[in-house]
Amino acid sequence: MTFTNKLVFWYLKNNRELPWRKTKNPYFVWLSEIMLQQTRVIQGINYYLKFTENYPTISHLANASESEVLKMWQGLGYYSRARNLHFTAKFIANELKGDFPKTFNEIIKLKGIGDYTASAIASICFDEPTAVVDGNVYRVLARYFGIETAINSSAGMKEFKELAQSLLDKNQPGTFNQAIMDFGALICKPQNPLCDACPFADSCVALQKNNIKELPVKEKKLKVKKRFFNYLVVKTVDDKTIFSQRSDKGIWQGLYQFPLIETDEMITKEQLVSSKEFCILFPEETTISLFNQKEIVHKLSHQHLYTQFWIIETKQHKAAEIPWETIHSYPVPVLIANFLTDFRFEK
Repeated sequence: MTFTNKLVFWYLKNNRELPWRKTKNPYFVWLSEIMLQQTRVIQGINYYLKFTENYPTISHLANASESEVLKMWQGLGYYSRARNLHFTAKFIANELKGDFPKTFNEIIKLKGIGDYTASAIASICFDEPTAVVDGNVYRVLARYFGIETAINSSAGMKEFKELAQSLLDKNQPGTFNQAIMDFGALICKPQNPLCDACPFADSCVALQKNNIKELPVKEKKLKVKKRFFNYLVVKTVDDKTIFSQRSDKGIWQGLYQFPLIETDEMITKEQLVSSKEFCILFPEETTISLFNQKEIVHKLSHQHLYTQFWIIETKQHKAAEIPWETIHSYPVPVLIANFLTDFRFEK
């Protein structure tokens, strides 16, 4: 039995029951694929069900505000996914009259959709024979065939794509693609793969050479950058605060936050109040206290945020327009969401 046939046979007996597999509607498949980027399936299911309940069609998603979509996405991280999802939904609803593109070449032109997602949608929904290559696929192929080319190199991405395409079952491409993804998630796992239960154990190069842990190969990662955030949490006598939307193109675009002073290192209360930014924002007398006595370290893919939340109590402030009672309705990054939960608990 060939690799392809054996893999599909395994899948038909062991596939996971997932809500988006009960349909070939490209909207639902697209939504699930975007959500599962950088997100575990067990976490993504709840978000998927919540999204499809609130936005059962592309038109419903297109008609929502970006702020509503970001709030629904809150906790999943990588918020550019949600912004691109919303942008593309509006494009399909308005420019394409609600007709989802049906070929890989057309699907990949949509904002926020790359080779993997376009291949998944085209194969699963429209039976186009185009192979998916994601982390699971890299891992399965690298181990089974003993490939040591770095998966995050140009040569590696080309090599693995061509190999996956050559193995693809042209008669049932969607089934094959889902099979290899499930196999990587359930059997050929990153840590502690279930080699004893693997149907390929007798022909897996990595297992024979005892170098499973070394595959797949990745080129050295970028150095993680440290950043130091000081959030100024304003409380006025009439229970209002300053809360504004991030507009820059960096992390958390479109989400809301308290006034932020970024520094080169952790600072003291004295250093904070003597800074130019603080003096401009608070020219009048205030009461200041540090909410978290130890800095909170929030880890993103290429940066770690060392964060302090400073509680600023003042009589009034012209920029303090947001009532505290409404603050939980705004989309925020998890870092601030966790603070709001702790702050509310301790108030």
